This record gives sequence, structure tokens and C-alpha cells, in this order.
Amino acid sequence: MRVTFVLPGSGHLPVGGFKVVYEYAGRLAARGHQVRVVHVAQPDLEAPLLAALKARARYAQRRLQRSYLPRWFALHPAVEVLWRATPDARGVPDGDAVIATAWQTAEWVARYPAAKGRGFYLIQHYETWSGPRARVDATFRLPLRKLAIARWLQRVVADAVGPDGEGAAYLPNGLDLDAFGLDSPIEGREPRAMMLFHTAAWKGSGDGLRALERVRAELPELRATLFGVPAPPPGLPAWVRYVQTPPPEVLRGLYNESAVFLATSWTEGWGLPGCEALLCGCALAATEVGGHLEYARHGETALLSPPKDPGALARNVLTLLQNPPLRVTLARQGHRYVQRFSWERAVARLEALLSGGELSAQPDS
Repeated sequence: MRVTFVLPGSGHLPVGGFKVVYEYAGRLAARGHQVRVVHVAQPDLEAPLLAALKARARYAQRRLQRSYLPRWFALHPAVEVLWRATPDARGVPDGDAVIATAWQTAEWVARYPAAKGRGFYLIQHYETWSGPRARVDATFRLPLRKLAIARWLQRVVADAVGPDGEGAAYLPNGLDLDAFGLDSPIEGREPRAMMLFHTAAWKGSGDGLRALERVRAELPELRATLFGVPAPPPGLPAWVRYVQTPPPEVLRGLYNESAVFLATSWTEGWGLPGCEALLCGCALAATEVGGHLEYARHGETALLSPPKDPGALARNVLTLLQNPPLRVTLARQGHRYVQRFSWERAVARLEALLSGGELSAQPDS
């Protein structure tokens, strides 16, 4: 098959949703398919004039410097990466399948001529944080085969399309079981907590920091590690270490030295860091939001708390750190549970869907 993914924006910075697309692209290429990834500098042509002018300037600069390429990810060499100013069909190769990966690109892919391939829509989040709700909902009613990475997103699509509309197939993410794994014993870990830092409010990093401060007040020996793409937040205390844009092998080491991982989002499509932490033996303290529930079961694989509640999150972290048998049990059970999310299974499901198949049996989750 000839498969094209259409991504909104450049690939120069690590983004979880982009990582998922690159994994699919590379693994489809390894199976013998011809795969292209089209990055679009200005995915929303209805954006204000100033934003459009800035997008055009970025397009020219990145084209000259080739800085649109995802140098942070080891993309399969057979995958062709293209950089386009807009999602206009003239810049997209003909193929057998073309996959939108965001609401903005879905609007365009739905209008592509048949020569571009059958249209699909990989839904990785309910993207009302980047577009008006009515416009995002409308993309779920477009004539595209919809693929949702989580069951809660299936329900969002079902609500948007109504009882007579076409719902979304369930396509859970894969995890790189080679890149992330258990290197240090779960039992003997020091009281170190870890979390992702992000500047978007809905990622809940502020809640996580407040929770860590409350835990530290009860447990003075606590140390914490934060990682992320942006510069470190100002005013971090000495007991908090910040690691900016760690490569996978460094990130694996950070997970393996941590006892507890905090997943703090107010909403989440899936939540890859929480899965990676479980693969590396952390116990998980997570917010009870749709994407986390794909793998976080309260009292079984994690301790859950309401989003936007630093106090409840802190209590769960304290419970895990002050009750080693519980921490070890949840970490072990979580580690076993996420093994089911292999990339081999995910790619096989995507390949079947792209070939026109219908999946009657849903994988466990």
C-alpha cells in the first residue's frame, strides 16, 4: 500500500502524538509499504492573518534549514518526509490511504480527490484545546474512517455523530517494549518521584508541583525528577532536578531510578509517559481521566485521584511511598498490564483497517 500521514506543523520538537505517527510510519515501511509523512506549516487556513504570515515565514525558514525533520526520533529510512506550506491536495502524493492526524488536517483530507487514497482520521485527543468545540465535533462527522486510540474517544465520536452516524474503530497505541523496560529492582528504590513538565495548563504540571511540595513536607527525604521539552520552570527547589528533552536511553534511566510517577493531566488522549513509567517499574499516581484509564486501574495498576486536585494526588503519592508493599504490588501489576500494548499488535490492526478490514474483536484494555 501507499500510505500518507498528514501532520499539523513541523516535527522539530518531541510531541507524543507525532511520535505515535512516526512509529506507525516506520513500522508500516518495515512491512513493505510505501509511506510518506507530510508536515504542514499552516494546517488551518482560516487562522488570523498574523498567524498565517508567521506560518509562511516558518515554512520558508524550516525549508531552507530542513529543520522540519524529527531529528529527535529515529525514523525508518524508507519513510519519506515532506514539508508543505498548506494541506492543499496538490502537495500530497497520490496513494491508497491518506490519514489525517488532527482536526485541522481532517477538514482537508476529507476534501481530497480519490487519487490521494481512502481517507482516515487518527483521533488521538479531543482537541478542543486547539480549536472551537463545534468545529472539532464537526470533523467527527466527515466522510473519513475514524480510528480512536482510546475508548473514551470512541464515546466522544459516538456522541458527536449520533445514533445514525459511523463511529470510530478502536486502535490503541503501541509501546516500544525494547526502548523502555525494567533495569533496576522495584523493591529497593529510593523515595524519588518523577513527572513530566509541560507549559500547557491542561497538562496539570502546576498541580503536580504543588502535590510534590505537600509530599515533601511530610517526607523530607523525597527527591523529584522533572523532564520536558521547555526550559525548566523558575524557582525549582534544590531537591527537584530538571532534565530537558532527555533522549530515550536517558529517560529510561530516569524512570528506573524513580519509585513513583505522577501523571497529572486534566485531560489526556492516552498518556504515553505513564505507560513508559510502568514499563520501567514505577508505581503510578494518576489523575482519573479518560486516556489514563486505558491502563490505570485504581488499586490494581495505579492510584487515581480527580484532576485539578493536588491534595488528593499528594495523598496517593504519600500512600505509595509510605507503604512499600503496596507500591511494589501496584508497580508489578502495572508493569505486567502494559505489556499487552505492543507495537506489533497495533500495526497489524492499522494495516487491517487500511486494507478495508473490519475488526470485530476488540483487544483487552
